[in-house]
Amino acid sequence: ALARGTSDIVVLLAPDLPPMVFGNMARDDGNLLVEPEDYPTIAADPIAAKYLRPFVGARQLLHNEPRWCLWLVDLDPSDIARSPLLKARLDAVRQFRAASKAPSTRQMAETPHLFGQRSQPDTPYVCVPRHASETRKFFPTALFGPEVICGDANFKADDPDGLAFAVISSSAFVTWQKAVGGRIKSDLRFSNTLTWNTFPLPALAADQRAAIIVGGKAVLEARAAHPERSLADHYNPLAMAPELLRAHRQLDTAVDKALGLRGSVTEAARLRALFTAYEQLTTADELALPT
Repeated sequence: ALARGTSDIVVLLAPDLPPMVFGNMARDDGNLLVEPEDYPTIAADPIAAKYLRPFVGARQLLHNEPRWCLWLVDLDPSDIARSPLLKARLDAVRQFRAASKAPSTRQMAETPHLFGQRSQPDTPYVCVPRHASETRKFFPTALFGPEVICGDANFKADDPDGLAFAVISSSAFVTWQKAVGGRIKSDLRFSNTLTWNTFPLPALAADQRAAIIVGGKAVLEARAAHPERSLADHYNPLAMAPELLRAHRQLDTAVDKALGLRGSVTEAARLRALFTAYEQLTTADELALPT
């Protein structure tokens, strides 16, 4: 790995960025997840409906396709007896996990009401798809509140002020992603270890941080002008809205300045600045390590 870390601690090169982790893994055989065709039935159950939450998998993130889940971290155990529907689903989760060949999954059978692995924050967070088309000019991401449950087909990072969203939405980040990130066929493959932990954003002065956050908010406001559009629509390389492109240019100006770039910046210039920053950050990290 390019970023420094141990088996227990991962160190991001960029001191201002939060850790990026996988979303919540259900390991439920589909019983904690709620598909559109099942939603009316569960929503009509006054007990089960209390625990319905919007759920964002990969397709939901990019294409706005509806999906929900039963999020039961605050489950009242007596509600199971009051809802045959809820009881049937939890019984099915328990049986599925108990029959697994994996010891870790069998252990999860002891808590069938909970997602197998949980990372849901209690703050707004940035949600990042594992894969994105190489044809898109920017890496498509979104901000959600904690009431929206992020699935493990995506990555997430706590992002109360929107800095991480802004950085990953910049041309500098997608340039870094294309240079050092992996691929699935021709698609870009996001990695928290390979592309996020290594992203060489220098320490930000207060005004630089504020300008980047403002640029990210401009991107969100431009998207909000067309709420009917999915991320895939917004970032169709043949049909990006002029106001969204202007917002990204504002954001790029702020991120580029943090990298020491001014004026009209080419992709090659960004890449040179990124590798220069990477060298400086890793050299400083080496000097700070005890001998």
